[in-house]
Amino acid sequence: MEKLAAAIKNGDIMLFAGAGVSMNLGLPSSETLINHVAKELDYDPDVYRTLGDFYALAEYYRIKKGSVGPLRSWMDQQWHSSNVKIENSKIHQLICSLQFPIIYTTNYDRWLERAFDCHGKDYLKIASVADLTKIKDNQTQIVKFHGDFDDDNSIVLTQTSYFERLEFETPLDIKLRSDVLGKGVLFIGYSLSDINLRFIFYKLSKMWQSTSLSDVRPRSYIFYPQPNVVQEAIFKEWGIKMITSEKDNLAEALEEFLTKLLGNS
Repeated sequence: MEKLAAAIKNGDIMLFAGAGVSMNLGLPSSETLINHVAKELDYDPDVYRTLGDFYALAEYYRIKKGSVGPLRSWMDQQWHSSNVKIENSKIHQLICSLQFPIIYTTNYDRWLERAFDCHGKDYLKIASVADLTKIKDNQTQIVKFHGDFDDDNSIVLTQTSYFERLEFETPLDIKLRSDVLGKGVLFIGYSLSDINLRFIFYKLSKMWQSTSLSDVRPRSYIFYPQPNVVQEAIFKEWGIKMITSEKDNLAEALEEFLTKLLGNS
């Protein structure tokens, strides 16, 4: 914990934030999204969920409706309810206070950006190659790795967009490969079974193994509430140290972890 806190203080760690960071705000779950898609297509939600995985079900919606535009609009409204008070999110406040130089997120929502606005922190949102020209020194970058609600085409939601994401050759992928050469990564808010997370781990590990400099690779970390010896061993092979808690509640565990980091940094 002390080494991680020191690396954060020195600006040597970037953050990778997953769905667990947003879920503490009470946002709709993926199940809620699929239930809505099913109803839009006149399916019983329980039946529809048996017809494919999340990406395939979203892909079918695109095929039937012609685009994901209407779904993206519905998600934008549901994910940004006026009932959410970002100023009350301790997790978001702590993320702002830790002053990560770069924050990657696989979340579509704008709550990280709104938290930075709320707490008066300067940042640049990066969602496309055009944004890369606006990067300034000493300004936090919030990189929307799976797209942004402001651009339908950027959203990684359907099976086609997910497969394109797996190619790992977009401008944002190239930026990520460049960023991890000089900084470690702290992953928070992810399920250990999240295929997106595991794919990123795999690709980053392969990238370092292909160089002759793997012995100077910056240490990366993942926080997860409960210990898991199997996953810990796998992450270690990928050069990632697992930090755990004893709390069952993800939001409470994450808040406690970030609070300790801020206290030590």
